[in-house]
Amino acid sequence: MGGLGLVVFVIIGIYLLASIKILTEYERGVIFRLGHLLDQPKGPGVILVFAPIDRIVRVSMRQEALEVPPQDIITRDNVTLKVNAVIFMRVIEPRKAIVEVANYLYQTSQFAQTTLRSVLGEVELDELLAHRDKLNTRIQSILDQHTAPWGVKVVNVEVKQVDLPETMLRAMAKQAEAEREKRSKIIHAEGEFAAAQRLTDAANVLATNPTALQLRYLQTLTEIGVEKNTTIVFPIPIDIISGLTKLLEKDNAKP
Repeated sequence: MGGLGLVVFVIIGIYLLASIKILTEYERGVIFRLGHLLDQPKGPGVILVFAPIDRIVRVSMRQEALEVPPQDIITRDNVTLKVNAVIFMRVIEPRKAIVEVANYLYQTSQFAQTTLRSVLGEVELDELLAHRDKLNTRIQSILDQHTAPWGVKVVNVEVKQVDLPETMLRAMAKQAEAEREKRSKIIHAEGEFAAAQRLTDAANVLATNPTALQLRYLQTLTEIGVEKNTTIVFPIPIDIISGLTKLLEKDNAKP
């Protein structure tokens, strides 16, 4: 009997040791006792799971990144794109994540794919490229409503990559080049307009004070002399040339 008692004691000890489970800080244990779900998840730390009466399912409470495969999308302005995204999510209620859905990761991925296609299909290409943050927030809100009954919180959604067709890339490059050329011509025209205004102001000043014109002549000659040029140009007023032309015309008219 003593030997049998020792064997029984050893078996019980081994059973108790096998029943000890250690859950890390980010894990929770969902316990099913005789098939019934216990009210509260266990952990973290040391817990006892008495198999085969109890069955434990470990659930990670850490935030996870779920990549959405590239989806074929037709925007509202009939542009075909390939768009992929990444979802950041975490489990906030372990019991619901195990009981309410068979595989919360797979089901969240499927909802993300359909939501990505439906939301991006309602916008135009320019809005998709320019207002990506607003679309991310909208997709995240829709997904969060779907996953809330499973105890899963969608923290953030990011549209990661937008693949445009080659023809659209060429068209956008031509559009960007046309926009740059347009800005260049506008800037050049504004510069010509400003220069014309300044020349008009200068002409008005010189017209009201003939001495200023002579001073400007002398300053121009000084600038030419600094450059060590051997040729000196004397500007002649147009009025003198027109006067000489009139005298020649009178002389030719007399014969």
